[in-house]
Amino acid sequence: MLAKLNSVAITGIDAKLVEVELDLTQGLPGLRIVGLPDKAVQEAGDRVKSALRNSGYQYPNRKMVVNLAPAELKKEGSVYDLPIALAVLIASEQIPQELATSYLVMGELSLEGTVRPVKGVLAAAISAKQLGFKGIIIPFENANEALVMSRDIDIIAVKTVEEAVGFLTGNLFPSLPDAVETDEAKLPSLCFSDVRGQEHVKRALEVSAAGGHNIIMMGPPGSGKTMCAQRLPSILPELTFEESLETTKIYSVAGELSPGSGLLKTRPFRSPHHSVSAPGLIGGGAWPRPGEVSLAHNGVLFLDEAPEFSRTILETLRQPLEDGVVTISRAATSQSYPAQIMLVLSMNMCPCGRRGDPKKSCKCSPAQVENYVGRLSGPLLDRIDIHVEVPAVEYSELRAPRQGSSSDDIRARVSGARAIQSERYGAKPSPVNSTMSSRDMEKHCELDNMCESLLKQAMTEFGLSARAYGRILKVSRTIADLDGAERINAEHLSEAIQYRTIDRKASY
Repeated sequence: MLAKLNSVAITGIDAKLVEVELDLTQGLPGLRIVGLPDKAVQEAGDRVKSALRNSGYQYPNRKMVVNLAPAELKKEGSVYDLPIALAVLIASEQIPQELATSYLVMGELSLEGTVRPVKGVLAAAISAKQLGFKGIIIPFENANEALVMSRDIDIIAVKTVEEAVGFLTGNLFPSLPDAVETDEAKLPSLCFSDVRGQEHVKRALEVSAAGGHNIIMMGPPGSGKTMCAQRLPSILPELTFEESLETTKIYSVAGELSPGSGLLKTRPFRSPHHSVSAPGLIGGGAWPRPGEVSLAHNGVLFLDEAPEFSRTILETLRQPLEDGVVTISRAATSQSYPAQIMLVLSMNMCPCGRRGDPKKSCKCSPAQVENYVGRLSGPLLDRIDIHVEVPAVEYSELRAPRQGSSSDDIRARVSGARAIQSERYGAKPSPVNSTMSSRDMEKHCELDNMCESLLKQAMTEFGLSARAYGRILKVSRTIADLDGAERINAEHLSEAIQYRTIDRKASY
């Protein structure tokens, strides 16, 4: 007898339909899986056999062939355990076929019949709605992840094979867990008021957050670079529903959501170690997975001590910084992952870290300093909108009472500037100044004669590139938005030029 169910395969951050067909015939007993399965899928037969027997069901002592269609689509992971188990029961006439075809089914099985969580449930739930299925049968621990789609489709969350069978036979409707808003990317409560001194650095980060600009901070160890970077998410606007949905999909596909998690509410903050590999940072592998740059989508990617990262790995950031997307090409497939990020880099001024510290003497030679700073290529630095120096903090500032704006105050100003940009750019996917096109700059970055003269002088004296010219205009537009100004004035432009520290130093 032939049984059919529907499941999914994850490609990129989307779920594609997979038809699970099982043919039960006379022949040498066993279960064979075809349709380009990986090792985990091939091992499903042993898990299904033990799970069904330990759950009290009969396992047919006959030949069974499982086809996962379409055959040219790679199938990976343990997501097909539950649909295969149900297909075995349908083919052996232990449960009816009718209701099963109206649902997408996914889940891993333990040997005792428990349904374990799997990756990509949110993407599957969205796909179920788009494909017109009545609902989705998923592991109970993944239920909160899919609850956002509960108004459009039925979410059937099961803990065991018996519960799945009970639902398909009409004897049970499994209950859903209480809705939660677990946020895997949430940081401890951090506030900029904790940062002593460094008011110009806070200002630079405020401008960075307001326009979605990339930023690099340079200074000696202990000056507060990491402390400031960690607080950047606290001044960013909350994720919109669409951003939250897309970000959660990425974490779900990557397996970064713990069981019981719901939609992410806080913008991601990712800080990989400098030993990270290129696939770990950008994504990839034999079976492509999102990397750190995609896990930071709609949030912040922080590379502490950036020159310690391999130059080859740093150069891989150039394409996603420019396009906002990572494309991973293989011989048989090509997959894309979103990567609209704010890149934050920190670095010392020299290998020993003492350069720029008035209380410590740097013994690095000019060649060593040049080689150290040169680990960040010119094309990469051109893609960094804001360069800011972070000097050592004086004792008097460390002992001074808290002062300056709190994160809540800064976030209010940032949100106001973002609202202006959202109205200006309308329905653009990422309506911030850092993603302005050339036409947008012509329209929204008009300069008067004084500003034209100032910018021409800066371009000439500092030998700035055409890309740096565009960065200055974009940052100027953001500073004007923070001021609520319709046009860029000389004050806005001057501040933006000051944020090209590395370019100015290179000209001396």
